[in-house]
Amino acid sequence: MTRLQADLVLRAGRAWIDGAFRPAAVVVRDGRIDAVLPVDATVAATVDWTVPDDQVLLPGLVDTHVHVNEPGRTEWEGFASASRAAALGGVTTVIDMPLNSIPATTTVDALAVKQASAEGRVAVDVGFWGGAVPASLGSLDALHDAGVFGFKCFTAPSGVDEFPHLEPAQLRAAIEEVARIDALLIVHAEDPAFLVDHDALGDHYDDFLVTRPVDAERSAIARVIDGARATGARVHVLHLSDAGALPMIRAAKDDGVRITVETCPHYLAFEAGSIPDGATEYKCCPPIRDDANRDALWAGLLDGTIDMVVSDHSPSTADLKVDDWGLAWGGIAGLQVGFRAVWTEASRRGVPLEDLLPFFTTGPAALAGFADRGVVAPGALAHFAVFDPSATAVIDVAGLAHRNPVSAFAGLEARGLVTETWLRGQLVATAADGVTAVTGRLVPRPVPATATIPATRL
Repeated sequence: MTRLQADLVLRAGRAWIDGAFRPAAVVVRDGRIDAVLPVDATVAATVDWTVPDDQVLLPGLVDTHVHVNEPGRTEWEGFASASRAAALGGVTTVIDMPLNSIPATTTVDALAVKQASAEGRVAVDVGFWGGAVPASLGSLDALHDAGVFGFKCFTAPSGVDEFPHLEPAQLRAAIEEVARIDALLIVHAEDPAFLVDHDALGDHYDDFLVTRPVDAERSAIARVIDGARATGARVHVLHLSDAGALPMIRAAKDDGVRITVETCPHYLAFEAGSIPDGATEYKCCPPIRDDANRDALWAGLLDGTIDMVVSDHSPSTADLKVDDWGLAWGGIAGLQVGFRAVWTEASRRGVPLEDLLPFFTTGPAALAGFADRGVVAPGALAHFAVFDPSATAVIDVAGLAHRNPVSAFAGLEARGLVTETWLRGQLVATAADGVTAVTGRLVPRPVPATATIPATRL
Protein backbone atom coordinates (compact mmCIF):
# COMPACT_ATOMS: atom_id res chain seq x y z
CA MET A 1 0.00 0.00 0.00
CA THR A 2 1.05 3.58 -0.67
CA ARG A 3 2.62 5.36 2.28
CA LEU A 4 3.31 9.08 2.32
CA GLN A 5 4.31 11.53 5.01
CA ALA A 6 1.73 14.30 4.84
CA ASP A 7 0.19 17.11 6.84
CA LEU A 8 -3.38 16.13 6.03
CA VAL A 9 -5.39 13.52 4.23
CA LEU A 10 -9.02 14.26 3.45
CA ARG A 11 -11.09 11.20 2.62
CA ALA A 12 -14.38 11.58 0.81
CA GLY A 13 -16.79 9.16 -0.80
CA ARG A 14 -17.63 11.95 -3.25
CA ALA A 15 -14.87 14.38 -4.20
CA TRP A 16 -15.26 16.62 -7.26
CA ILE A 17 -12.32 15.66 -9.44
CA ASP A 18 -11.99 16.17 -13.19
CA GLY A 19 -15.63 17.18 -13.49
CA ALA A 20 -17.16 14.22 -11.66
CA PHE A 21 -17.69 12.91 -8.15
CA ARG A 22 -15.61 9.93 -7.12
CA PRO A 23 -14.13 8.44 -3.93
CA ALA A 24 -10.71 9.83 -3.10
CA ALA A 25 -8.10 10.42 -0.44
CA VAL A 26 -6.66 13.89 -1.01
CA VAL A 27 -3.15 14.19 0.40
CA VAL A 28 -1.88 17.63 1.45
CA ARG A 29 1.61 18.81 2.24
CA ASP A 30 2.84 22.39 2.77
CA GLY A 31 -0.51 23.85 1.78
CA ARG A 32 -0.78 22.07 -1.57
CA ILE A 33 -2.25 18.84 -2.82
CA ASP A 34 0.47 16.23 -3.17
CA ALA A 35 -1.63 13.40 -4.48
CA VAL A 36 -5.15 12.15 -5.11
CA LEU A 37 -5.32 8.48 -4.13
CA PRO A 38 -7.93 5.75 -3.69
CA VAL A 39 -10.14 6.60 -0.74
CA ASP A 40 -8.81 3.71 1.36
CA ALA A 41 -5.12 4.34 0.65
CA THR A 42 -2.83 4.03 3.66
CA VAL A 43 -1.30 7.45 4.28
CA ALA A 44 0.81 8.60 7.23
CA ALA A 45 -0.51 12.06 8.01
CA THR A 46 -0.66 14.44 10.93
CA VAL A 47 -4.41 14.78 10.40
CA ASP A 48 -6.61 12.09 8.82
CA TRP A 49 -10.06 13.57 8.22
CA THR A 50 -13.13 11.89 6.77
CA VAL A 51 -15.93 13.82 5.07
CA PRO A 52 -19.37 12.55 6.17
CA ASP A 53 -21.07 10.26 3.65
CA ASP A 54 -23.92 12.72 3.00
CA GLN A 55 -21.49 15.52 2.08
CA VAL A 56 -19.16 16.22 -0.83
CA LEU A 57 -15.62 17.54 -1.06
CA LEU A 58 -15.26 20.51 -3.40
CA PRO A 59 -12.38 22.79 -4.30
CA GLY A 60 -12.66 26.17 -2.64
CA LEU A 61 -14.94 28.45 -4.65
CA VAL A 62 -13.55 31.51 -6.43
CA ASP A 63 -15.44 34.83 -6.55
CA THR A 64 -13.94 37.45 -8.84
CA HIS A 65 -16.60 40.13 -8.25
CA VAL A 66 -16.74 41.43 -4.67
CA HIS A 67 -17.12 45.01 -3.43
CA VAL A 68 -15.38 45.09 -0.05
CA ASN A 69 -15.67 48.92 0.17
CA GLU A 70 -12.75 49.39 2.58
CA PRO A 71 -11.31 51.93 3.22
CA GLY A 72 -13.69 54.84 2.91
CA ARG A 73 -17.03 53.06 3.13
CA THR A 74 -16.15 50.41 5.69
CA GLU A 75 -19.53 50.88 7.36
CA TRP A 76 -20.96 49.19 4.24
CA GLU A 77 -18.55 46.23 4.42
CA GLY A 78 -14.89 45.59 5.19
CA PHE A 79 -12.11 43.07 4.68
CA ALA A 80 -12.68 41.32 8.00
CA SER A 81 -16.44 40.89 7.57
CA ALA A 82 -16.41 40.19 3.81
CA SER A 83 -13.68 37.58 4.04
CA ARG A 84 -15.43 35.84 6.93
CA ALA A 85 -18.63 35.75 4.90
CA ALA A 86 -16.67 34.28 2.02
CA ALA A 87 -15.14 31.56 4.20
CA LEU A 88 -18.52 30.57 5.59
CA GLY A 89 -19.84 30.35 2.03
CA GLY A 90 -17.04 28.06 0.87
CA VAL A 91 -15.33 30.85 -1.08
CA THR A 92 -11.55 30.69 -0.54
CA THR A 93 -10.46 33.34 -3.06
CA VAL A 94 -12.05 36.72 -3.76
CA ILE A 95 -11.00 39.55 -6.06
CA ASP A 96 -11.98 42.96 -4.74
CA MET A 97 -13.48 45.60 -7.02
CA PRO A 98 -11.77 49.01 -7.29
CA LEU A 99 -14.87 50.81 -6.00
CA ASN A 100 -16.75 51.69 -3.71
CA SER A 101 -13.71 52.24 -1.54
CA ILE A 102 -12.18 55.67 -1.06
CA PRO A 103 -9.72 56.08 -2.64
CA ALA A 104 -10.76 54.01 -5.62
CA THR A 105 -8.05 51.62 -6.82
CA THR A 106 -7.00 53.63 -9.85
CA THR A 107 -3.37 54.33 -8.92
CA VAL A 108 -0.48 52.41 -7.41
CA ASP A 109 -0.69 54.55 -4.28
CA ALA A 110 -4.40 53.80 -3.88
CA LEU A 111 -3.69 50.09 -4.27
CA ALA A 112 -1.14 50.33 -1.46
CA VAL A 113 -3.73 52.00 0.78
CA LYS A 114 -6.19 49.19 0.13
CA GLN A 115 -3.58 46.50 0.69
CA ALA A 116 -2.63 48.08 4.01
CA SER A 117 -6.29 48.03 5.05
CA ALA A 118 -6.54 44.31 4.30
CA GLU A 119 -3.17 42.99 5.45
CA GLY A 120 -3.46 40.45 8.27
CA ARG A 121 -7.26 40.73 8.49
CA VAL A 122 -8.54 38.43 5.75
CA ALA A 123 -9.95 34.97 6.39
CA VAL A 124 -9.54 33.94 2.73
CA ASP A 125 -7.16 34.90 -0.07
CA VAL A 126 -7.83 38.34 -1.58
CA GLY A 127 -6.67 39.95 -4.81
CA PHE A 128 -7.49 43.32 -6.34
CA TRP A 129 -8.85 44.73 -9.57
CA GLY A 130 -7.64 48.10 -10.78
CA GLY A 131 -9.85 50.79 -12.21
CA ALA A 132 -9.90 52.34 -15.68
CA VAL A 133 -11.31 55.84 -15.34
CA PRO A 134 -10.71 58.86 -17.58
CA ALA A 135 -7.81 60.11 -15.44
CA SER A 136 -5.98 56.76 -15.42
CA LEU A 137 -6.04 56.08 -19.16
CA GLY A 138 -2.57 56.00 -20.62
CA SER A 139 -0.97 54.90 -17.35
CA LEU A 140 -2.59 51.53 -16.67
CA ASP A 141 0.72 49.70 -17.06
CA ALA A 142 2.05 50.86 -13.68
CA LEU A 143 -0.95 49.51 -11.81
CA HIS A 144 -0.81 46.31 -13.87
CA ASP A 145 2.85 45.87 -12.94
CA ALA A 146 1.83 46.32 -9.28
CA GLY A 147 -0.19 43.10 -9.49
CA VAL A 148 -3.84 43.98 -10.13
CA PHE A 149 -5.79 41.34 -12.01
CA GLY A 150 -7.07 43.72 -14.67
CA PHE A 151 -9.10 46.89 -14.98
CA LYS A 152 -12.74 47.60 -14.36
CA CYS A 153 -14.58 50.34 -16.20
CA PHE A 154 -18.14 51.60 -16.46
CA THR A 155 -19.83 52.71 -19.66
CA ALA A 156 -22.54 54.49 -17.63
CA PRO A 157 -22.33 56.44 -14.35
CA SER A 158 -21.11 54.18 -11.56
CA GLY A 159 -23.14 55.73 -8.75
CA VAL A 160 -20.09 57.13 -6.94
CA ASP A 161 -18.34 60.33 -7.93
CA GLU A 162 -14.81 59.05 -7.39
CA PHE A 163 -15.18 56.43 -10.14
CA PRO A 164 -16.38 58.19 -13.33
CA HIS A 165 -17.45 56.22 -16.37
CA LEU A 166 -15.81 56.13 -19.79
CA GLU A 167 -17.37 57.79 -22.81
CA PRO A 168 -17.31 55.71 -26.03
CA ALA A 169 -14.02 57.17 -27.28
CA GLN A 170 -12.45 56.62 -23.86
CA LEU A 171 -13.71 53.03 -23.78
CA ARG A 172 -12.02 52.41 -27.10
CA ALA A 173 -8.81 53.97 -25.77
CA ALA A 174 -8.98 51.68 -22.71
CA ILE A 175 -9.47 48.62 -24.92
CA GLU A 176 -6.51 49.61 -27.05
CA GLU A 177 -4.38 50.15 -23.95
CA VAL A 178 -5.15 46.78 -22.36
CA ALA A 179 -4.44 45.13 -25.70
CA ARG A 180 -1.05 46.84 -25.80
CA ILE A 181 -0.06 45.76 -22.27
CA ASP A 182 -1.78 42.35 -22.53
CA ALA A 183 -4.12 43.08 -19.64
CA LEU A 184 -7.82 42.39 -19.08
CA LEU A 185 -10.64 44.92 -19.21
CA ILE A 186 -13.80 44.04 -17.27
CA VAL A 187 -16.81 46.13 -18.18
CA HIS A 188 -20.02 47.24 -16.53
CA ALA A 189 -21.83 47.40 -19.85
CA GLU A 190 -24.83 49.72 -20.00
CA ASP A 191 -25.20 52.47 -22.60
CA PRO A 192 -26.41 55.68 -20.92
CA ALA A 193 -28.14 56.72 -24.16
CA PHE A 194 -30.81 54.12 -23.38
CA LEU A 195 -31.12 54.73 -19.64
CA VAL A 196 -34.05 56.80 -18.41
CA ASP A 197 -33.20 59.70 -16.11
CA HIS A 198 -35.18 59.67 -12.89
CA ASP A 199 -35.28 60.72 -9.28
CA ALA A 200 -37.95 59.22 -7.01
CA LEU A 201 -39.92 56.38 -8.61
CA GLY A 202 -42.13 55.03 -5.83
CA ASP A 203 -42.35 51.47 -4.58
CA HIS A 204 -43.33 49.51 -7.75
CA TYR A 205 -40.45 47.48 -9.18
CA ASP A 206 -41.68 47.74 -12.76
CA ASP A 207 -41.25 51.51 -12.63
CA PHE A 208 -37.55 50.99 -11.94
CA LEU A 209 -37.13 48.16 -14.43
CA VAL A 210 -38.20 50.29 -17.40
CA THR A 211 -35.49 52.85 -16.60
CA ARG A 212 -32.76 50.29 -17.45
CA PRO A 213 -33.99 48.53 -20.62
CA VAL A 214 -32.27 45.62 -22.34
CA ASP A 215 -31.12 47.88 -25.18
CA ALA A 216 -28.75 49.58 -22.75
CA GLU A 217 -26.88 46.31 -22.16
CA ARG A 218 -26.97 45.21 -25.78
CA SER A 219 -25.62 48.49 -27.13
CA ALA A 220 -22.75 48.64 -24.64
CA ILE A 221 -21.82 44.98 -25.10
CA ALA A 222 -21.78 45.41 -28.88
CA ARG A 223 -19.36 48.33 -28.47
CA VAL A 224 -17.09 46.22 -26.24
CA ILE A 225 -17.12 43.39 -28.78
CA ASP A 226 -16.29 45.75 -31.62
CA GLY A 227 -13.31 47.11 -29.71
CA ALA A 228 -12.01 43.68 -28.78
CA ARG A 229 -12.47 42.39 -32.32
CA ALA A 230 -10.49 45.33 -33.75
CA THR A 231 -7.62 45.22 -31.23
CA GLY A 232 -7.33 41.63 -30.04
CA ALA A 233 -7.87 42.80 -26.46
CA ARG A 234 -9.10 40.49 -23.75
CA VAL A 235 -12.44 41.73 -22.38
CA HIS A 236 -15.00 40.49 -19.88
CA VAL A 237 -18.67 41.45 -19.52
CA LEU A 238 -19.69 41.86 -15.89
CA HIS A 239 -23.03 40.83 -14.31
CA LEU A 240 -25.00 40.04 -17.47
CA SER A 241 -28.72 40.36 -16.78
CA ASP A 242 -30.07 40.49 -20.36
CA ALA A 243 -30.16 37.05 -21.95
CA GLY A 244 -30.90 38.72 -25.28
CA ALA A 245 -27.23 39.69 -25.48
CA LEU A 246 -26.09 36.06 -25.44
CA PRO A 247 -26.31 35.44 -29.23
CA MET A 248 -23.89 38.29 -30.00
CA ILE A 249 -21.52 37.09 -27.28
CA ARG A 250 -21.64 33.54 -28.61
CA ALA A 251 -21.02 34.78 -32.16
CA ALA A 252 -18.06 36.83 -30.98
CA LYS A 253 -16.57 33.82 -29.20
CA ASP A 254 -17.06 31.70 -32.32
CA ASP A 255 -15.18 34.36 -34.30
CA GLY A 256 -12.23 34.19 -31.92
CA VAL A 257 -12.90 37.42 -30.02
CA ARG A 258 -11.27 37.17 -26.57
CA ILE A 259 -14.43 37.74 -24.57
CA THR A 260 -15.86 36.11 -21.46
CA VAL A 261 -19.07 36.82 -19.57
CA GLU A 262 -20.43 36.31 -16.09
CA THR A 263 -23.83 36.34 -14.50
CA CYS A 264 -24.79 36.46 -10.84
CA PRO A 265 -26.84 34.46 -8.34
CA HIS A 266 -29.61 37.07 -8.13
CA TYR A 267 -30.26 36.88 -11.87
CA LEU A 268 -30.49 33.08 -11.73
CA ALA A 269 -32.47 32.80 -8.49
CA PHE A 270 -34.99 35.66 -8.82
CA GLU A 271 -37.32 37.10 -11.45
CA ALA A 272 -39.05 40.47 -11.68
CA GLY A 273 -42.61 39.24 -11.24
CA SER A 274 -41.90 37.99 -7.72
CA ILE A 275 -40.23 41.12 -6.34
CA PRO A 276 -42.53 42.76 -3.77
CA ASP A 277 -43.38 46.44 -3.74
CA GLY A 278 -40.79 48.47 -1.87
CA ALA A 279 -38.34 45.55 -1.56
CA THR A 280 -35.35 47.59 -2.64
CA GLU A 281 -32.94 45.02 -1.27
CA TYR A 282 -33.46 43.52 -4.78
CA LYS A 283 -32.27 46.68 -6.55
CA CYS A 284 -29.17 46.24 -8.67
CA CYS A 285 -27.85 47.55 -11.97
CA PRO A 286 -28.40 46.08 -14.47
CA PRO A 287 -31.70 44.92 -12.99
CA ILE A 288 -33.29 41.55 -12.33
CA ARG A 289 -35.53 40.87 -15.35
CA ASP A 290 -38.53 38.61 -16.05
CA ASP A 291 -38.91 34.85 -15.74
CA ALA A 292 -38.45 34.13 -19.45
CA ASN A 293 -35.19 36.04 -19.33
CA ARG A 294 -34.09 34.00 -16.30
CA ASP A 295 -34.83 30.78 -18.21
CA ALA A 296 -32.71 32.03 -21.10
CA LEU A 297 -29.84 32.90 -18.76
CA TRP A 298 -29.92 29.35 -17.44
CA ALA A 299 -29.83 28.06 -21.02
CA GLY A 300 -26.84 30.30 -21.76
CA LEU A 301 -25.11 29.00 -18.66
CA LEU A 302 -25.63 25.36 -19.50
CA ASP A 303 -24.61 25.71 -23.14
CA GLY A 304 -21.34 27.34 -22.11
CA THR A 305 -21.92 30.85 -23.43
CA ILE A 306 -21.79 32.19 -19.87
CA ASP A 307 -18.42 31.38 -18.33
CA MET A 308 -18.98 31.88 -14.61
CA VAL A 309 -21.30 32.84 -11.77
CA VAL A 310 -19.97 35.37 -9.27
CA SER A 311 -21.68 37.29 -6.52
CA ASP A 312 -21.30 40.99 -7.41
CA HIS A 313 -21.51 41.36 -3.64
CA SER A 314 -22.35 45.06 -3.31
CA PRO A 315 -23.70 45.78 0.16
CA SER A 316 -24.67 49.00 1.86
CA THR A 317 -26.04 50.16 5.17
CA ALA A 318 -29.74 49.66 5.75
CA ASP A 319 -30.52 53.36 5.66
CA LEU A 320 -29.50 53.52 1.99
CA LYS A 321 -32.09 50.90 1.06
CA VAL A 322 -35.05 53.28 1.30
CA ASP A 323 -38.38 51.98 -0.02
CA ASP A 324 -38.29 54.09 -3.19
CA TRP A 325 -36.77 52.31 -6.19
CA GLY A 326 -35.40 55.52 -7.62
CA LEU A 327 -33.66 56.67 -4.45
CA ALA A 328 -32.39 53.39 -2.97
CA TRP A 329 -28.77 52.29 -3.34
CA GLY A 330 -28.38 49.66 -6.05
CA GLY A 331 -26.48 46.59 -4.94
CA ILE A 332 -27.16 43.11 -3.57
CA ALA A 333 -25.26 41.43 -0.74
CA GLY A 334 -24.84 37.72 -1.45
CA LEU A 335 -21.23 36.64 -0.96
CA GLN A 336 -21.97 34.10 1.77
CA VAL A 337 -25.13 32.60 0.26
CA GLY A 338 -24.96 33.01 -3.52
CA PHE A 339 -23.77 29.46 -4.19
CA ARG A 340 -26.57 28.00 -2.09
CA ALA A 341 -29.16 30.16 -3.85
CA VAL A 342 -28.05 29.02 -7.28
CA TRP A 343 -27.91 25.38 -6.18
CA THR A 344 -31.47 25.76 -4.89
CA GLU A 345 -32.68 26.94 -8.30
CA ALA A 346 -30.52 24.39 -10.11
CA SER A 347 -32.11 21.61 -8.06
CA ARG A 348 -35.56 22.86 -9.00
CA ARG A 349 -34.54 22.70 -12.65
CA GLY A 350 -32.93 19.27 -12.41
CA VAL A 351 -29.40 20.56 -13.01
CA PRO A 352 -26.88 18.28 -11.26
CA LEU A 353 -24.31 19.72 -8.91
CA GLU A 354 -21.38 18.55 -11.00
CA ASP A 355 -22.69 20.58 -13.97
CA LEU A 356 -22.99 23.69 -11.81
CA LEU A 357 -19.60 23.60 -10.10
CA PRO A 358 -17.34 24.80 -12.95
CA PHE A 359 -19.13 28.16 -12.94
CA PHE A 360 -18.06 28.76 -9.33
CA THR A 361 -14.57 27.25 -9.56
CA THR A 362 -12.62 26.79 -12.78
CA GLY A 363 -14.56 29.51 -14.63
CA PRO A 364 -13.69 32.45 -12.36
CA ALA A 365 -10.26 30.95 -11.62
CA ALA A 366 -9.46 31.03 -15.33
CA LEU A 367 -10.57 34.65 -15.59
CA ALA A 368 -8.10 35.59 -12.85
CA GLY A 369 -5.31 33.48 -14.35
CA PHE A 370 -5.27 30.90 -11.56
CA ALA A 371 -4.36 27.39 -12.63
CA ASP A 372 -3.94 26.15 -9.06
CA ARG A 373 -7.34 27.13 -7.61
CA GLY A 374 -10.81 25.79 -8.17
CA VAL A 375 -9.59 22.24 -8.73
CA VAL A 376 -8.79 19.17 -6.66
CA ALA A 377 -5.62 17.99 -8.36
CA PRO A 378 -1.96 17.39 -7.53
CA GLY A 379 -0.12 20.70 -7.29
CA ALA A 380 -3.21 22.79 -6.59
CA LEU A 381 -3.59 24.82 -3.44
CA ALA A 382 -5.28 22.84 -0.68
CA HIS A 383 -8.38 25.07 -0.62
CA PHE A 384 -11.53 23.04 -0.03
CA ALA A 385 -15.21 23.41 0.77
CA VAL A 386 -17.22 20.57 2.27
CA PHE A 387 -20.83 20.84 1.13
CA ASP A 388 -24.02 19.12 2.22
CA PRO A 389 -26.13 19.29 -0.96
CA SER A 390 -29.35 18.06 0.68
CA ALA A 391 -29.48 20.30 3.73
CA THR A 392 -32.24 22.92 3.77
CA ALA A 393 -32.61 26.09 5.81
CA VAL A 394 -34.24 29.48 5.56
CA ILE A 395 -31.59 32.20 5.16
CA ASP A 396 -31.55 34.51 8.17
CA VAL A 397 -29.49 37.53 7.18
CA ALA A 398 -28.99 38.50 10.81
CA GLY A 399 -26.93 35.34 11.16
CA LEU A 400 -24.63 36.05 8.21
CA ALA A 401 -21.13 37.47 8.54
CA HIS A 402 -21.89 40.37 6.18
CA ARG A 403 -21.53 43.65 8.06
CA ASN A 404 -25.12 44.74 7.39
CA PRO A 405 -28.14 42.39 7.63
CA VAL A 406 -29.68 43.55 4.34
CA SER A 407 -29.98 41.14 1.41
CA ALA A 408 -32.36 40.02 -1.30
CA PHE A 409 -31.65 36.47 -0.15
CA ALA A 410 -33.32 37.03 3.24
CA GLY A 411 -36.02 34.44 3.85
CA LEU A 412 -35.01 32.21 0.93
CA GLU A 413 -35.52 28.52 1.70
CA ALA A 414 -32.12 27.48 0.48
CA ARG A 415 -30.85 24.03 -0.37
CA GLY A 416 -27.32 23.06 0.55
CA LEU A 417 -24.94 24.10 3.30
CA VAL A 418 -21.18 24.63 3.43
CA THR A 419 -20.15 22.74 6.55
CA GLU A 420 -16.36 23.22 6.40
CA THR A 421 -13.87 25.44 4.62
CA TRP A 422 -10.15 24.66 4.40
CA LEU A 423 -7.38 27.06 3.40
CA ARG A 424 -3.95 25.62 2.53
CA GLY A 425 -4.87 22.44 4.34
CA GLN A 426 -6.05 24.17 7.51
CA LEU A 427 -9.65 24.08 8.69
CA VAL A 428 -10.64 27.77 8.91
CA ALA A 429 -14.45 27.76 9.17
CA THR A 430 -17.31 25.45 10.02
CA ALA A 431 -21.05 25.87 9.97
CA ALA A 432 -21.14 24.92 13.65
CA ASP A 433 -18.35 27.16 14.98
CA GLY A 434 -18.03 29.96 12.42
CA VAL A 435 -14.64 31.25 11.33
CA THR A 436 -11.98 29.65 13.50
CA ALA A 437 -8.78 30.98 11.87
CA VAL A 438 -7.86 34.10 9.92
CA THR A 439 -5.03 32.96 7.64
CA GLY A 440 -5.89 34.44 4.25
CA ARG A 441 -3.24 36.12 2.14
CA LEU A 442 -3.15 39.03 -0.29
CA VAL A 443 -2.41 37.57 -3.71
CA PRO A 444 -1.13 39.31 -6.84
CA ARG A 445 -2.05 38.42 -10.40
CA PRO A 446 -0.26 35.22 -11.45
CA VAL A 447 2.60 35.94 -13.84
CA PRO A 448 2.38 34.58 -16.39
CA ALA A 449 -1.42 34.28 -16.19
CA THR A 450 -1.22 31.02 -18.15
CA ALA A 451 1.05 29.31 -15.61
CA THR A 452 0.34 25.61 -15.16
CA ILE A 453 -0.34 23.81 -11.90
CA PRO A 454 3.00 22.95 -10.27
CA ALA A 455 4.05 19.34 -10.63
CA THR A 456 3.43 17.09 -7.66
CA ARG A 457 6.38 16.51 -5.35
CA LEU A 458 5.70 12.78 -5.13
